[in-house]
Amino acid sequence: MQERYIATVDLGTSKLALCVAKIIGEDVQIIYYKERPSDGIRYGCVFNPKRAAAPLRAAIAEAEDELQIKILQVVVGLPRYHVRQETASASIERSDPSALIEDEEIATLKNIALDTYPLNDSSKELIYGAVSQSFATDDFIGTEEDVVGTCSDSLEGNFKIFVGGKKAVRNIDIMLNYASVALAQAIFTPSAVGEAVLKSDEMANGVALIEMGAGVTSLSIYQGGIMRYYASIPFGGKSVTTDIRLECAFDDALAENVKLAFGACLPDKLQTMSDKVIQINDEENGTYEHLGVKYLSEIINSRCKEIVRAILYLIQESGFADRLRCGVVLTGGSANLAGLAGLIKEESGYNVRIGFPIGRKFSSDGCPGIGEAEASVSVGMVLEAALDPYLNCIEEAVRPQVAEPVPAADTAQEQPAVEGGAKPASEQQPQGALFSDDEFDKVVSRKIVKEPRRGRGKPAKSEKSGRDAFSGLQVLWKKVGAVFEKGFDDTLGDFYDDMGNNETR
Repeated sequence: MQERYIATVDLGTSKLALCVAKIIGEDVQIIYYKERPSDGIRYGCVFNPKRAAAPLRAAIAEAEDELQIKILQVVVGLPRYHVRQETASASIERSDPSALIEDEEIATLKNIALDTYPLNDSSKELIYGAVSQSFATDDFIGTEEDVVGTCSDSLEGNFKIFVGGKKAVRNIDIMLNYASVALAQAIFTPSAVGEAVLKSDEMANGVALIEMGAGVTSLSIYQGGIMRYYASIPFGGKSVTTDIRLECAFDDALAENVKLAFGACLPDKLQTMSDKVIQINDEENGTYEHLGVKYLSEIINSRCKEIVRAILYLIQESGFADRLRCGVVLTGGSANLAGLAGLIKEESGYNVRIGFPIGRKFSSDGCPGIGEAEASVSVGMVLEAALDPYLNCIEEAVRPQVAEPVPAADTAQEQPAVEGGAKPASEQQPQGALFSDDEFDKVVSRKIVKEPRRGRGKPAKSEKSGRDAFSGLQVLWKKVGAVFEKGFDDTLGDFYDDMGNNETR
């Protein structure tokens, strides 16, 4: 089988994580994972593309040197904050009611729902992702797996869609241009993280997945094997670090180190540590300061209680508070804070466990750090991107990036975005050269929307996808040819007009 590579970038508020996986068939082997401090990012969103590009460029260069490969494109996670959840639906009347419903009809129905959803301001908003909720035939309501293979006169689908800012996506593109790497795929990570850390019985029986990063804490609720609810708040581990810095008059680096080394969320359960005192030496003037471990824990406890109570409020608002039979799974970079899981259990009464990437879904021999909670986003993106049988981040993309088969016309719209993204930054064709702003919006929407899964670890109907890709390529060439033909005709028209004017003179 052909060997291919997937490179993912987790853009965090305090850290940037680059992960590289080798894919052979359905086997996913993570061969590289390293973190470094990030810059130009707030609340998981790129606000200064030039500053954000510097650590990314250094991370890519280090990975290329160690692995002896050339990374031409990367998979990037979309921001988790300033994202709102909406509901979309669509229905179709089937031309042949006796024919069995197939995956292609489900994909078409989803595309119709997304295309017809009225955004408040399409110039500023974009659909980041979508998750199928339910489907209905003439006499049955169920999931995608339930309706595929049945017969019906009509088909209706309901979807949860996640809408975010378009500027955030454009800033990612600009950052990648500065880093001299192309965008292979943009993923709305909450659903990908769920696939990486949650067990199937948890997703079926009800679980709240809390992902606590440095700048954003997000909540994803699963019921019946489907993500039913999503929300986020702009607080995380960095808020705790800031409280320590302000209260103790430390700098950011010292406050973060003290938190990681001695921080705990439950001051009443420190036992023998409650009487310990930390001595902090100032090497510049030879002085030192004392900080009680219990006092430090009280500072951390105050902020963590606010974050936990805000998340518990969102759980109540979701309507699933009484249906979380499997309790809470806590993951993300701040999940390792001592006592945080105990604090959530104390405040909510739910059973709580730390969510680590499930090892049976991938292999990672000799790759330290990949099994920790902070790597869950990177692992989720790798598993999500691996479902695309054509994606290879060390080669230039030569076909549309589609997660599921879609009609040829839609596939044709995707091709320019992929081909343009696969070239070096200095050679990229401006988006407006061949496509209008509306067409560009559809390209981006198609590329980042998560399609329903038909099985873990392998693509749905890859042969059909290949045919659709070829068909889409043909339509693309027709469109490009039409553009150049029109330009040629306009040029000739101007030429003959000039000749006629000269003859008149």
